[in-house]
Amino acid sequence: MISILFYKHQDDPAPWLADLARHLPQAQIRMWHPGDADPADYALVWKPPLELLQRRQGLKAVFNLGAGVDVLLGFLREHPFLLPPHVSLIKLDDAGMAAQMNHYVGQAVLRHFRQMDAYGQLKQEMRWHVLPPKIQADYPIGVMGLGALGTQVASYLAAMGFPVRGWSRSRKHLAGVQCYSGEETLPVFLDGLQALVNMMPLTAQTENMLDRTVFNCLARGAHLINVARGAQVVDDDLLAALSSGQLGGATLDAFRTEPLPSGHPFWREPRIAITPHIAALTERTESIRQIASKIEALEKGESVGGIVDLARGY
Repeated sequence: MISILFYKHQDDPAPWLADLARHLPQAQIRMWHPGDADPADYALVWKPPLELLQRRQGLKAVFNLGAGVDVLLGFLREHPFLLPPHVSLIKLDDAGMAAQMNHYVGQAVLRHFRQMDAYGQLKQEMRWHVLPPKIQADYPIGVMGLGALGTQVASYLAAMGFPVRGWSRSRKHLAGVQCYSGEETLPVFLDGLQALVNMMPLTAQTENMLDRTVFNCLARGAHLINVARGAQVVDDDLLAALSSGQLGGATLDAFRTEPLPSGHPFWREPRIAITPHIAALTERTESIRQIASKIEALEKGESVGGIVDLARGY
């Protein structure tokens, strides 16, 4: 019988365990609790404690219940032998997150493009005033990170009629999107962007990458949309760029510390829109269907998608 260990940080495990049992009736599934050191074939986790993986016998694969694997990669950097070489780390391919991400980024772009915050301020002042409209052809948008979700977002924005640039570390080809790759092309990619969407995975190379150098490359008054990880934004540089007018606003869904502390200056900055990491939530039904299918394939010795390249970090 297949043995599955389950842990999902700050979430009710009961619906997940019930659905897993329906999709994998041949499996023995248990919720992890401190002190559980028994063997397991598969671990299904989101932000697990280190203890869950330490000296775990029998593992064939670890499934990450989300797209971002930075917590697990952090463990592996500090403990290189935490997972034996034969144990794959597997992330969700989509699980319903792409449509949510498209909607979230699309509304943030349109809010800036149609100057809705400025009209909101005019309403507060009880002023009836028409602002000069922005021209869509003159509103280039950049998407940093062309992974499974980034490619979807870039294509979605292009379908809306915006000129879209995409940037990634390795070369990509995407219809309707001007693609750039490699560090040497980053300044050209950023130059004159009206909106920048960050969808990069968090790695040692991408930490603190959104700084004053990046902001100064954008068009004056540009809008930053961060739906990746908070540690990629240099908070003080973002606040300085807003104060100087180099950035006109920011939509942030991820932060260095979550929940965002009540004393953080982002709360008091009216040009920053804040959401509590909800841009694309993991959908349980689709996630379990996907994981169950991959476990069945692995049990048959077949290959599966979503395996994380530990050297690259995604």
